[in-house]
Amino acid sequence: MSSRNRLAGEPSPYLRQHAHDPVDWYPWGAAAFEDARALDKPMLLSIGYSSCHWCHVMARESFRDPAVAEVMNREFVNVKVDREERPDVDAVYMAAVQAMTGSGGWPLTVIVTPSGEPFYGGTYFPPEDRPGMPSFRRVLASLAAAWRDRRADVLAAAADLGTALRRLEAPGFAPGEADGAEVARAAVARLVAMEDAENGGFGGAPKFPLHEALRLLLEAGDDAGRGVALRALDAMAAGGIFDQLGGGFFRYSVDAGWRVPHFEKVLYDNAAFVRAYAGAFRLTGEERYRRVALATVAWLERDLTAEDGAFYSALDAESEGEEGKYYVWTRAELDDALGGEVARLAAQRYGIGWGGTGGRHVVGAPLGDVPRCAASVAAVAAATTTDAATTTDAVGVERLLEGARERLLARRALRPKPATDDKVLASWNGLAIGALADASVALGERRLASVAARAADAIRERLWVDGRLWHSSCAGERRVEGLLEDYAYLGLGLVALHRATLDGRQLAWALELADAVAARFADGSGVGFFSVAEGDARLIARPKGFLDGATPSENAAAAELTWWAARYRDAAAALALSEAAVAGTAAAAAEAPQALASSARLARLQSGEQREVVIVGGSRAELAGLRDALEAVVDPGLLVLAVERSSPAELLRLPLLEGRLGTLAGGPPRAYVCRAGVCRLPVGTAEELGGELASGR
Repeated sequence: MSSRNRLAGEPSPYLRQHAHDPVDWYPWGAAAFEDARALDKPMLLSIGYSSCHWCHVMARESFRDPAVAEVMNREFVNVKVDREERPDVDAVYMAAVQAMTGSGGWPLTVIVTPSGEPFYGGTYFPPEDRPGMPSFRRVLASLAAAWRDRRADVLAAAADLGTALRRLEAPGFAPGEADGAEVARAAVARLVAMEDAENGGFGGAPKFPLHEALRLLLEAGDDAGRGVALRALDAMAAGGIFDQLGGGFFRYSVDAGWRVPHFEKVLYDNAAFVRAYAGAFRLTGEERYRRVALATVAWLERDLTAEDGAFYSALDAESEGEEGKYYVWTRAELDDALGGEVARLAAQRYGIGWGGTGGRHVVGAPLGDVPRCAASVAAVAAATTTDAATTTDAVGVERLLEGARERLLARRALRPKPATDDKVLASWNGLAIGALADASVALGERRLASVAARAADAIRERLWVDGRLWHSSCAGERRVEGLLEDYAYLGLGLVALHRATLDGRQLAWALELADAVAARFADGSGVGFFSVAEGDARLIARPKGFLDGATPSENAAAAELTWWAARYRDAAAALALSEAAVAGTAAAAAEAPQALASSARLARLQSGEQREVVIVGGSRAELAGLRDALEAVVDPGLLVLAVERSSPAELLRLPLLEGRLGTLAGGPPRAYVCRAGVCRLPVGTAEELGGELASGR
């Protein structure tokens, strides 16, 4: 066969990574299924993503081995799937592998019939037998023999599993009623009890940041829960999971203490971290949280932003074929970059000596809060005799170490950089837009809202066509019609952006996306929303995403967007749809908040006081003053509606504006503070608006 396979023309960076494999890969699509039926072969699905370390390992060990490829090509129709481009495909087959094996992960390896029903699955397979792990060649030979010699048994098992997978369309959640405040209280209490008190966060190794759990804890107003969240944020900011030199966070930690990370950097994680650290700053006023939030934004802008302002998906975990090579240091490299005594100070500040890969070390601050770190380094500096250490106070030492950080970052920039996955995903960009908008309010950094607005404009240009959203843009191509996550995450991002900027265009688009969620994804006969609008005919199930993972639950996000739209429009049917989706998961959210925190958070919002601020008319300068008053309010459920003469017509027809549009003809803005749609007399200044919001009347 040609030195390039069918993946060479694909826009996905992950698929293109495999374009020169000797495996005769197909992309997911009709051709693969048609050929599998015509050739009477099972299909081998290999699902991964471009920044996945173990995906690279299996590629080097197996997919690029001509002997392994010969077996794969002879016995199977082989399909490569980018899970970020096709999260719907990944969701179905991940559920299958979890049902078969009790676990999952990537690379995901699934053997399916020509109709797509799975009968065997796993994750990474080694090239040779290992204790408890058969070699990939052994697995291939066994499966080929089973298809050839025991076809009836294979098909029966596949049919049974396919039936079980179709229950994904009706998971064990049922309509019901719930006290949202009690659900949130119980969820917070359970999360507090689950805390890893020694290391911060939840669980052991490998350790993941539970973004939605942290968000719930920061917003819920519970002192114990807030303490759990802040301790987790402190531990992660001090650890190797945070890029101490360049900003931004890695995917997860391989140890329980947040010290040694798995080195891929992904947009959705960093969006969540921006919101979390900005929120922590708003709650505490502690500058260390602000620094981490802004350092993460700086990384996003520097390394993950396209020319038009959209955000790319990820940076690879590997460079030069080694995981983490770009980020880790030997002590000799540190000495060479900084000089002996300064290197010694930097080694203490950044914890060189924790361990890492092959004698190289992760750069991470010693665990503890910033003042303790500064004091301990100052004590070391006081004992040195270098010119740089003539100031031994904490401020002077921090200034010295900031210079060392900049020099190390410049030296690191000379290394071969990890590859960028330059897919632009509507869903992940929506998460980033919302996080940046919220951070702009929490930090008082309006520039961040401008960054978010530029990304929103880019997504509209790239992925919004004739009233429909597309999922992915890469190499100039749109791929995959919009999924629930695209509409829901982007819609919520735009709601947050409207609150931060008072730009009515963003809200009008958010309401249009909310309409699509209700029309195309809602399950009219059950609970919640489907992940795909009408379903890929080749998918054997139409899944629903109720659980939080690395990203929020699609169902909770869709229910929240529907809730906002219902409040803006005073739409009883939409409100009932949202409340039913939350009530259906309420009992589970109270018991398992680590997996359903976003549902518990929304239950709390729905049960809380409903306040609205309506702003009509005014110049940009006058509106800027009113924004100051809004930014002082910590209320995640506060609805903001701002219109001017040029606002989209659909906004001007919203019920909250009835009888209140007189000032559009000219004059200063008027602001109305309302509760459940009942509004007080209007005010015109930031001071008056602030007083109304603070009065509790």
